[in-house]
This record gives sequence, C-alpha cells and structure tokens, in this order.
Amino acid sequence: MAQECIKVIQEEHTALAAMLRSMLMMLDRGPGDEPESFFDVMRAMLFYIDEFPERLHHPKESDLLFPRVARHSPHVMTVVEQLERDHMKGETAVRELQHLLLAWELMGDGRRKRFEDELRRYIDFYLDHMRLEETVIIPEARKVLDEGDWKALDEAFLSNADPLVNPSLRDPAYDRLFTRIVMRAPSPVGLG
Repeated sequence: MAQECIKVIQEEHTALAAMLRSMLMMLDRGPGDEPESFFDVMRAMLFYIDEFPERLHHPKESDLLFPRVARHSPHVMTVVEQLERDHMKGETAVRELQHLLLAWELMGDGRRKRFEDELRRYIDFYLDHMRLEETVIIPEARKVLDEGDWKALDEAFLSNADPLVNPSLRDPAYDRLFTRIVMRAPSPVGLG
C-alpha cells in the first residue's frame, strides 16, 4: 500500500521545524544593524506559516487523516481532540505573533520582550504538536488504515504546493516570498 502522504507530512514537518528554528536563531541574533531586513524576514516567515501549514497542511490532517485514524482506533480520540485544539490555537497564535512583531517594529523595544516570549512559547507548542502527530497518529495510521484510505490521503497530500518541501509544485505567485526568506534567513532554511 502506498503511504506517500506520510512522507509528505514528515517533509512538511521537517520544513516547518527548520523555519521555526531559523526564526529562533534570528530572534537570538536580534535586529542588529539591519532592523529593516530582520523585520522583513520575520514577517515573511510568519506569513509562510500562516499561508502554508495553517491553510494547506492542517486542513488535510483535520479533514482526512485524523477522522480516518479515529474511526479505526477510537482509543486515539483524546489525542485527535488535542491536535484539533492545537490547530485552532495555532491559527490564532500565528496571527497574534504577526501583530506582536509589527508592534515591536513600529513601537520599539518596549514591545520586544512580549514578542520574544510569545514566539518561544509558540515554537515549543508547534514542535510538541508535530511530535504528537508523528509519535501517535502516524504509527496508528500505519497499523489501521486500508488501501482506500491511503489512496485518498496520498492524492490529497501529494497535491500540496509547499515550495519549501516540493519546489516542482511551486506557485510563481509565492516566488518573491520564498526568495526573501531563503536569501535572508539563517540556515537551515536560508542562506543568510
């Protein structure tokens, strides 16, 4: 049975974890002598998280993967409910981070600590969320899903257009965003 969707999920998790860790590295370095560049890249990274994981990745998990696993394995329902709460919380949290970053940029260093604290909390939350999916949901899916389930999941997840994961599926409308991130963000996401 094909399980290409699992590969896509794990690749997307890896790309997102790299993005989050790069944001943390940027935060630790601070704006330095190039505040415009710093804030520009941080905004682009937060926009990426809002645009791809929140709008493409999570709905496929919530609408397709989680219900199938829960139907076959009701004992994971508590974990599925937690992951669903995380998805709802994550969407709100990334938008709040965008606001807090803008407040720091426009209002000055008096707003820096709140952004730093919330970003660190968000990164811990998101890494824990992905770890839970990979240690509970994915292993359970491998045990209980049938060929029809895998076919539907593979179709949905292989259509993802996250250029950080699959450059061949890139949408030219996002080229500027990814060029900005890759050219200015620190490794492992970027070249800066």
